[in-house]
Amino acid sequence: MEQKKFDPNSIIGFALIFGILIWIIYNNQPDPKVIAAEKAQKELVLKAAKAKELTEKAVAEATVAVATSGDSTQVAQLEKTLGNFAYSATLPSAKETYTTIENEVVKLKIANKGGYIVEATLKNFERFKKGSGELVELIKNNNSNLNIQLFTNDNRTLNTKNLYFEPSLTKNGEDQILSMRLKAGANEFLEYKYILKPNDYMIGFDIRSQGLNKVLNTSKPLDLEWSLKSYRNEKSISYENKYTEIYFEHKDGKTDYAGLGQKEEETLEKATFVAFKQHFFASILLTDKPFETAKVQSDNLVHDEKVDSIFTKQFKANVPLAFSNGEVDYKMSWYFGPSDYKILSSYDKNIEKIITLGWGIIGWINRFIFIPLFGFLGSYIAYGVAIIIFTILIKLAMSPITFKSFLSQAKMKVLRPEIAELGEKFKKDPMKKQQETMKLYNKAGVNPMAGCIPALIQMPFLMASFQFFPSAFELRQKSFLWADDLSSFDSVVKLPFHIPLYGDHISLFPILAAIAIFFYMKMTSGDQQMAAPQQEGMPDMAKMMKIMIYVSPLMMLFFFNSYGAGLSLYNFISNLITIGIMIVIKRYFIDSDKIHAQIQENKLKEPKKQGKFQRKLQEVMEQQEALKAQQKKK
Repeated sequence: MEQKKFDPNSIIGFALIFGILIWIIYNNQPDPKVIAAEKAQKELVLKAAKAKELTEKAVAEATVAVATSGDSTQVAQLEKTLGNFAYSATLPSAKETYTTIENEVVKLKIANKGGYIVEATLKNFERFKKGSGELVELIKNNNSNLNIQLFTNDNRTLNTKNLYFEPSLTKNGEDQILSMRLKAGANEFLEYKYILKPNDYMIGFDIRSQGLNKVLNTSKPLDLEWSLKSYRNEKSISYENKYTEIYFEHKDGKTDYAGLGQKEEETLEKATFVAFKQHFFASILLTDKPFETAKVQSDNLVHDEKVDSIFTKQFKANVPLAFSNGEVDYKMSWYFGPSDYKILSSYDKNIEKIITLGWGIIGWINRFIFIPLFGFLGSYIAYGVAIIIFTILIKLAMSPITFKSFLSQAKMKVLRPEIAELGEKFKKDPMKKQQETMKLYNKAGVNPMAGCIPALIQMPFLMASFQFFPSAFELRQKSFLWADDLSSFDSVVKLPFHIPLYGDHISLFPILAAIAIFFYMKMTSGDQQMAAPQQEGMPDMAKMMKIMIYVSPLMMLFFFNSYGAGLSLYNFISNLITIGIMIVIKRYFIDSDKIHAQIQENKLKEPKKQGKFQRKLQEVMEQQEALKAQQKKK
C-alpha cells in the first residue's frame, strides 16, 4: 500500500493559521507612537492639574492658618473664596489629621481634609508572596480620591477634597460609627458617615446634607467622583492586569464590565454598584437608591511590564447624587476585600458576579459544580491535592461519555474497509459514494456523529476550567510541590532574556501538561485516522491531526507559561487520567472482533429508522443528485 505523505498545502495552512495568531497577539501590543502621544497629553493635563493644585493648596494653608490663629481678616478673606463653608475653616478640625477605625479584617484611615478614606489595609493578606510581611493596601499614598463638586447659590464651585470635615467617632454596640461633617454653619453640613461592623469587609457609607438647601444650588445633582489607581499585588503584573477591570450593575440587575483596552468608558443607567476589581481584590461602591446615570472609565497603565511595575489600571467613576426636597440622602456601602466568590455571595447583593466565571452553561457549571465541589475538597485537604482529586472526580464523571466516543471510533474503524471499497467503487461519483456510505452506516447501526457528540458535551467543562482556576481566590499563595503560588506561574528557571509571547522564565507544569497532551493526541490520532476516511473534496483530517499533535503542545507551552500553576496542573492531571481511561477501555471493554460480529448481525436486521439529521442529510444528497442528473441531460 502506498504510504501517504504530508500534504504541503496542509502544512502551509497550519503555518499560516499559527502565523496569524502570532500576528494578532503582536499587533495587540500598544503602538509606541500612540503611547508617546498619550504620555504627552497626560503631561499637559498634569501640568494644568498641578497649577490648580497649587491654588487649592494655598487656600488649604490659609484655612489651617485661620483655624490656628482665628484672625478675623483671614476669615473674611476665606469667606470671599469659600462663602458659607468658610465656617469649616474656623473649627479646630481644620488641620491635616486622621481618624483610624479597624476590625479583625480591615483597617481604614480617614482624613479630615476631604473626609474620605486615604488608607484601606486588608489585615489578613500579603502582597506578592506569603511571608513577604507587606500587607495588601487597596488605598495608600494618594492612589484614591473621593470628591463632590459643590455649586453654591452665590456662584462658587467648591470641591470637598480640599475642605475640612469635622470627625466624631462613636459606638453603637460593637459597631464603630465615624461621622465626618463639612460645615457651613452650626447646624448646616454635608455628612459622610462610616459604619464599621466587627469582622466585616463591608463598610456602611451614608451621604446626607442638612440645612444646605439655602447654600447649594439644588437645580442639578451633585457630582460625586471616585477614582482609584490600583496597586499591583501579585507576582505577574501582566496576568494580574488581565483580570483587573471595572464591573457594574445597572439597568435593573444587569451586570457588565468596561473592558480591558487602553481607555474604556461606559455610561450606566440606574446603577446599583460600581466595582474596581483587581485580580484577587476589589473596591466596590454600592447604593440602596440607584444612581440615575453614571459614567465609568478605565485606563490601562501597563504598557511595558519591565517599567510599569507598580500600578495596573486607573479607574474613575462619576455618579450623580440627586436632591430630594433640597437635600441629598444616600445610604451606600463600601466593600474593601478579597474577590472571593463565597464571601461576595454572602452579602446577597449580586457582587459575586464581578468574578469571571463565563456565560451560559459555562458559568452554570462553575457556579453549581466546580465551586461547591472544589470548595468542599479544599476545606479538608491541601489545595494542590484538592486539584488532583477534583480532576479525577470530573474525569470519572465524564468517563461514560469518553467510553461512547471510543466505542464510536472503534465501530468506524471496523467499517473502514467497507467504506474504502465504496470509495473505490464510486470514486467517479462522490455524491453516490456519500449516499451508499450513509446507507452502510444505517444498516450497521452506526451513527457517524456519535464520536463528535461526546466531545461537544465535554467541551463546556473544559472551557469552564479555563474560567474557574484563574478566578479561584482559594489558590492564592497556596503552595504545591515546587509551585509556591498555585494562582501564579510556577517558575523553575529564571531566564536572562525575554522571549516574545513566552516570558523571561520557564514554568514546569505547562511543560508537563504539553507532554501529556502530546502523548494523548499521539495515542488517539491513529484511531481517528482509521475511523474517519477522507471524504472527497474535504480536507485530509489525518494530515491535519498529525500537525496538531505538535502544534497543540507548542501552544500549551507558550500560552500557559505565565498562567496560574493551578490551571496547568489541572490540564496535566486531566490528560494523564484521560490516557489511563483510554488504555483501560481499549484493553478491557472494546473488542474489535465482537464489534465486527455485532455490525454484521445488524446488517441482517431491518435497518433502523433514520434520525432527523440523517434523514435530512439523505434528502439533501438526493436533491443534489437529481439536480446533477438534470444538468447532464442539458
